[in-house]
Amino acid sequence: MSGPITTQDAPTSAEVSAGAVEREVELERGRETMVGELPVRRVLPRRMRRTVGSWCFADHAGPVSVDEEHRVDIGPHPHMGLQTVTWLVSGELLHRDSLGSEQVIRPGQLNLMTAGHGVSHAEENPGRFRGELHLVQLWVAQPEATRHGAPAFEHHAELPRPELPGAEATVLIGAFAGEVSPARRDSEHTGVELVLHRPGAVLPLRRDDEYALVVLAGALSVDEQVVEPGVLAYLGTGRDECRLEVGAPARALLLGGPPFPEPVLMWWNFVARTREEVSVARRQWTERDERFGTVASRLRRVEVGPPPWDPRKGR
Repeated sequence: MSGPITTQDAPTSAEVSAGAVEREVELERGRETMVGELPVRRVLPRRMRRTVGSWCFADHAGPVSVDEEHRVDIGPHPHMGLQTVTWLVSGELLHRDSLGSEQVIRPGQLNLMTAGHGVSHAEENPGRFRGELHLVQLWVAQPEATRHGAPAFEHHAELPRPELPGAEATVLIGAFAGEVSPARRDSEHTGVELVLHRPGAVLPLRRDDEYALVVLAGALSVDEQVVEPGVLAYLGTGRDECRLEVGAPARALLLGGPPFPEPVLMWWNFVARTREEVSVARRQWTERDERFGTVASRLRRVEVGPPPWDPRKGR
């Protein structure tokens, strides 16, 4: 359930994220917002921390009840310069994109769409699904080497599940605990879902990488700090391992990677480097330029006005 990024989430200038700190837990509450008719907790980006590794966006949605009347539908909208990572805890969702992809995703499966120079997609309630929908939508900032490349889509029905005392781990992206995900990555980032059991688990980490935790259900403690849903727990760098403690079963995402070295500018559904790039992309979407293609969806396209720096804004 993608974006949009507003000036409440990130400044409208291209900057490198806040400097990494060593072995310090920073808790920052996310912002509650709406994506279509779906309420979400947006924990990344924050104005002082745009990225964790190359992860630049995290929306936690649900659990909510959906049926034929109460649907979760996001019409066709564009992306550039990023990868979308869709992960479901419960429910079903249908992905359609301008490449012609049409893929239902279910819990334990991964949808990964690479935008590159430009792509568009829609997310829909598939068929007559009724039940609970609980998911997280993540973005990864593409580095300069690939962000102007061709778009792509991949679906992974099976992912590595390393053995970890006290936790059930699933490696969405990258390498963790001796296992490597088959999903594409353009930088050395890592994403892992953890289902934690009492009393908790010790996670193997890479000392030079920075990490953060996003709790999806329950609560956990790290360095005597309690983390619950709706909060980004930034762990910094300098850790070979991290102990997570729980009093009851909990579910969380571990996000990490080398600090992203490039400045990024995020606005609406775009990850760029300059305001001009964003202005051009928004104009091309509005004018139905072929750059973003066409999605075979019954839903109405999502539109947006000029960005805040555009002199035409408000006219």
